[in-house]
Amino acid sequence: MKTNENRTPATAPAKSAAHTAESFKVKDGEDPWTAAELAELRAELEGEVEHLKEEIREAEQEIVGLFRDGSDGAGNDQADVGSTTLERYHELTLANNARDMLNQIEFALTRIDDGTYGVCENCGNAIGKGRLQAFPRATLCVSCKERQERR
Repeated sequence: MKTNENRTPATAPAKSAAHTAESFKVKDGEDPWTAAELAELRAELEGEVEHLKEEIREAEQEIVGLFRDGSDGAGNDQADVGSTTLERYHELTLANNARDMLNQIEFALTRIDDGTYGVCENCGNAIGKGRLQAFPRATLCVSCKERQERR
């Protein structure tokens, strides 16, 4: 998956006139997206991008400190070494989870820009406006997600 780590609102691709809020796919019986709803969703996602980038920076600084502090070795018993290793693993896991979430959010922003937001990547049906409002990074409709989780 391609990432857009340097994406900022100023450098994000301009929304095409063909991709107005009303042109996004919704389930039968749902109201179409409004420009205000889409703007609110975009702002939420872009805010999460900045938050996650800061979280990743902090985790990386913590990891550097743990590697530096854990390598002096003098006087460290096995419990100290094990504890430091566990802390490093925990910080690495947090950083990797934040990177994954950042990639998902940037992918959602790309899908908004190219007009494919709200379309299930598996079956091509609408994901559902309610699902996207609850989980804006969703790329699968509920039935495809359930099928995926059963595997």
